[in-house]
Amino acid sequence: MPNEKRSGRQKKDNLHIYSVFLISNFFLNMDHLSKLEELLNQANTDIRDGFFDEATNKLEKIINMDPNFGKAYNHLGYLYEVKFKEFEKGETLYKLCLEKSPMYPAVYYNYAVLLSTLGKYDELEQLLDTSLNIPGITKATIYNEYAIMYEQQGKLDQAIEFYKKCGLDTLDKNLLERAQISIDRCKMKKELL
Repeated sequence: MPNEKRSGRQKKDNLHIYSVFLISNFFLNMDHLSKLEELLNQANTDIRDGFFDEATNKLEKIINMDPNFGKAYNHLGYLYEVKFKEFEKGETLYKLCLEKSPMYPAVYYNYAVLLSTLGKYDELEQLLDTSLNIPGITKATIYNEYAIMYEQQGKLDQAIEFYKKCGLDTLDKNLLERAQISIDRCKMKKELL
């Protein structure tokens, strides 16, 4: 009987030690993520204020601290694409973000614009198809990207359909007006054919 009491007590002690370990790991991980998010916010402020080199340094620091923090790759990809005009590097960084953080909506918007700019329509269509299943994605924005893609390819009827989807899915008056203007533009182009 005494061995059974010790055995039960030892199990409780081990369970308690394991619980403390899990809780402390949880808080250490939260602290780590908080630091990364804080650095990311600082990098966003630097981007907004035009301090692109400082933002790049912060984003690279984040990646050095945690190579699996996908958001940093997205923001760095944005800088290389939009500010430094290094499209290939930007594309590589967006792909890394998708690999590390496939549920991060922002990368789908940014990478879609890059693929559209580069005329990589097959890859763009696959990306847009995938993005529609991402929680938190703004479907009206994705429908607009489909429409732009089809318009650029001269597929004006498909473009009009997606501009309509964009307009019907949004609650933003400005986006609704842009969708209507885009539909009118496509109709004018059709008259030229």
